[in-house]
Amino acid sequence: MTSLDKPTEDAQQDSRAVTEAALFDAFGGVRGMVETVVPGLLFVTIFTINKDLHWSAIAALGVSLLLVVVRLVMRDTVKHAFSGVFGVAFGVVFAMMTGNAKDFYLPGMLYTLGLAIAYIVTTLAGVPLIGLILGPVFKENLSWRTRNPGRKKAYAKASWAWGLILLAKCAVLFPLYWWADTTQFGWVLIALKIPPFLLAVWLTWVFLAKAPAPIDVFAEMEAEEKAEKERKAALAAERGESEPARHRRGA
Repeated sequence: MTSLDKPTEDAQQDSRAVTEAALFDAFGGVRGMVETVVPGLLFVTIFTINKDLHWSAIAALGVSLLLVVVRLVMRDTVKHAFSGVFGVAFGVVFAMMTGNAKDFYLPGMLYTLGLAIAYIVTTLAGVPLIGLILGPVFKENLSWRTRNPGRKKAYAKASWAWGLILLAKCAVLFPLYWWADTTQFGWVLIALKIPPFLLAVWLTWVFLAKAPAPIDVFAEMEAEEKAEKERKAALAAERGESEPARHRRGA
């Protein structure tokens, strides 16, 4: 890391607040968690009461669409709500095709397993997934890979945490998928929605708060562009001043 790459002490002191804000934005905050939980909670509640797969599925999909509409009306970001709609829609399709209400949860479980594997594999490959996700949020893109080794190490630790936590969650859910009835399984799954997520986010914050501050590559590019414009302006001014001198010598 060169002297230009080393974060200043002031930037390092501010990194905790920046990290908190970035994590809150990247993972959707409280509202994102609510949008993740509500459709599944509604599905299992209705199914517990009347054992009707169709009404449970329609209610879950309906509330997911409603959450998207609310975000659109409020002109807020819809990425978390849209991801919820797609997840619920896949679950509804699976459950309707098989006639088994437990299959409503299967796409989400497979996604969780795939995400856990992705966190671990990318970390072993030297490109931890959490860094790819949060790099643009911190305006550092991929600079942490070669110019900020302390930050790369923090991203690797965070990715390991996410991967292992999600694998542990899968280790609980997949056996229950085969052994428990739909109602029991649904309530266990809802109970495991938020705590593992919060643990992973908290560990990510701990690792990144202790890491060097991110290198703002966007600010660097703007500074380079400004310096280049100043060099061109200085060169043009120099050429402009030399023209009269050449004319005088010619005269």
